[in-house]
Amino acid sequence: MKTIFAVTMLALFSVFANAQTRFEQAKKNASEQNELILLNFSGSDWCIPCIKLHKNIIETDAFRKLSTDHILEYVNADFPRSKKNQPSAEIKKENVVLADLYNPKGLFPYTILLDSEGKILKTWEGLPSQDALAFSNEIRSFYQKK
Repeated sequence: MKTIFAVTMLALFSVFANAQTRFEQAKKNASEQNELILLNFSGSDWCIPCIKLHKNIIETDAFRKLSTDHILEYVNADFPRSKKNQPSAEIKKENVVLADLYNPKGLFPYTILLDSEGKILKTWEGLPSQDALAFSNEIRSFYQKK
């Protein structure tokens, strides 16, 4: 019984020790697939422009096609206020690290297009003025310049 417990604990430890954050995984995938990364800072349950951005752009077929066409990895750093909407402790911690690195002014929504190494290519402060298709096409234009 002790052996089974020890093996189980060792396996769990190795999984958590090697766990990558969503952003690290996105960078890895982007590098392997020759993709860009879109990092979005949002307040999903309190920021009206954030909610509109997700509804009118992020959740559209035009935007989703960027992923299926292997152009984009998407990471959402969400900062909800309601207790029921809180992400896990690990994701909260990652979101804070990402905000310190890419969004020190605390803008919402704030969207950043990055290359696979994390270099900023373009930023959008607030709700983009374009519709989903124009927004997606702008991202495609950066992809084609690579």
